[in-house]
Amino acid sequence: MPIGLIALALGGFGIGLTEFVIMGLLPEVAADFQVSEATAGWLISGYALAVVVGALLLTAAVTRFERKPVLALLMVLFIAGNLVSAVAPDYSLMMTGRIIAALAHGAFFGIGAVVAASMVAPTKKAGAIAIMFTGLTAANVLGVPFGTMLGQAAGWRSTFWAITAIGVLALVGILTLVPKTGSGQAGDGSARGGLRGELRAFRSGQVWLSILVTILGYGGMFGAFTYIAFTLTEVTGFSASTVPWLLILFGVGLFIGNTVGGKAADRNVDRTLLVALAVLVVVLVVFALTAASQPMTIASMVLLGGFGFATVPGLQMRVMNYATTAPTLASGANIGAFNVGNALGAWMGGVTITAGLGYTSPIWAGAGITLLGLGVMVFAAAAAKRHNGGRGGGRATNGGQAGHDGGASGSRVPVGAESEQESAELQRT
Repeated sequence: MPIGLIALALGGFGIGLTEFVIMGLLPEVAADFQVSEATAGWLISGYALAVVVGALLLTAAVTRFERKPVLALLMVLFIAGNLVSAVAPDYSLMMTGRIIAALAHGAFFGIGAVVAASMVAPTKKAGAIAIMFTGLTAANVLGVPFGTMLGQAAGWRSTFWAITAIGVLALVGILTLVPKTGSGQAGDGSARGGLRGELRAFRSGQVWLSILVTILGYGGMFGAFTYIAFTLTEVTGFSASTVPWLLILFGVGLFIGNTVGGKAADRNVDRTLLVALAVLVVVLVVFALTAASQPMTIASMVLLGGFGFATVPGLQMRVMNYATTAPTLASGANIGAFNVGNALGAWMGGVTITAGLGYTSPIWAGAGITLLGLGVMVFAAAAAKRHNGGRGGGRATNGGQAGHDGGASGSRVPVGAESEQESAELQRT
């Protein structure tokens, strides 16, 4: 394993911690700034929206520059945002700090995924992306519970100081451990024509289908997860003090699913996504039906995290494969799609609760959204197979290259290594 992946994972850990730890510190933040908890909640929503903006606009602005210094500058932006949050004297400046940090989030994961894939052999690209996203899962398993405990014991600002320090460590790691990579400029083998070349990736219908699967598949899981504390306490009967430990179980599932899903996607992206999404629908339905049972709920929590996050490396790799020689902006757009899915799932879950359908209704809503995602994935995989003349479009062959079929191979195309003719054919799918 290239040691540079550890630096990328550490950056992912810090970014994931910034995104999620605020959920456990909202009461303290609201009390400190003398705002309502609903107003404090905008520190979460505002962050998510800024991630989408950064994933698209900031990534587009830096496509022509070498990726390693761009990643370093994004980490500097992340450090600055958390530093502003740590010292913010009022709510407005706190929100400013959150937005600054969020702008780095989408671009870092989008560009970082391309860099991670470029550091390994073609047959190990999805696994490399999974290692980078391990930082995000670790933030959920360990960072959020301990970050919340630190904030409750030493004040919420201490958590943001700790995140700032993690950002500095990640910056040093990127500068010293991540190898020099290509950029979006013509002639480097990664994208031709800078931003114009990156935008050409969106001519591919499969890129758009992959992004839609990301929104629906991830949105379904997050719709169930957003209101999970209410389900655990009001339906299952767990005490509020037990919830953080149950969330750690969910995080363990995330970690396992991310690792296994990355390895499976390196063998066959489409098959991995079809299986994971189908099982995720079943898990959500069983969870909704058995939420009153504590043992079944515990099992459902682990499986929800596992199969929900097993899709992430494959979803990211699929978009990058179809973007061919211009994967950077498409990769960033897919990171934005994850956050659009977050917002969609949370909104749908809130709608069902407001309608008086109970605290299992977000789980049912999540199952429905995921089922739609599965349907889109079935259509996308079938279209890829037809274009491939009936052969499976997701199997990696011949050193990670399965021809010019427009199919979704987990490592079918070395990212940034096709000819113009190959790229044009693939993007017509």
